[in-house]
Amino acid sequence: MNTYNIIIADDHKMFLDGLISILGNNKAYTIVLTADRGHKVAKYLDINNATEPIDLVITDVSMPDYSGIELNKHIKDNHPKTKTLVVSMLHDTTTVQTLTQDNVDGYVPKNAEKEELLTAIETILNGDKYFSQSIKEVYLKGMFSKEEKLEDTLSKREKEVLKLIAQEFTTQEIADQLFLSKHTIESYRKNLISKLEVRNLAGLTKYAIKLGLLEDE
Repeated sequence: MNTYNIIIADDHKMFLDGLISILGNNKAYTIVLTADRGHKVAKYLDINNATEPIDLVITDVSMPDYSGIELNKHIKDNHPKTKTLVVSMLHDTTTVQTLTQDNVDGYVPKNAEKEELLTAIETILNGDKYFSQSIKEVYLKGMFSKEEKLEDTLSKREKEVLKLIAQEFTTQEIADQLFLSKHTIESYRKNLISKLEVRNLAGLTKYAIKLGLLEDE
């Protein structure tokens, strides 16, 4: 049977004790360290992880001095083989998106059932990611909100250019339709690629469809 070394970081003793109780009944898990500060975990990993590898760090987000967000980033930057699971009552859009961008391996709320927590741990240790349904919903809501904000930043002219690009008009044809120079249209195209964070014309076309610019066609 595989055994896994685990660290738990949480400044709420009651939750920490509960997690220790849950995991302590499973012989596959060895709790190597518990800490109430993220920097204690980071320091431990920097000193010991090469000789005594830690398989999983379970961490809260809100901790004094050094947050779970900072701890996750430190682990991913310096100890990429160590998995991370965030268990927290804090799951606003910004927190979820930041942790996801920083490659966190899992995220469940603190009010999750014991069975879901164990499923999350097992899933992550088996090499997959695990996010509770409520966390997924927060993430998707944030993505849609970001798209709406991006749409609001586009000028009427930028939307016109984006629509014509999606309709496969050439740069010269767009320039002729809008009575602008070819150089100006090329500038719009470059700015749109940068603003919408896409890589090419195909990306612009997908965004135009997403924003509904072709729906009246």
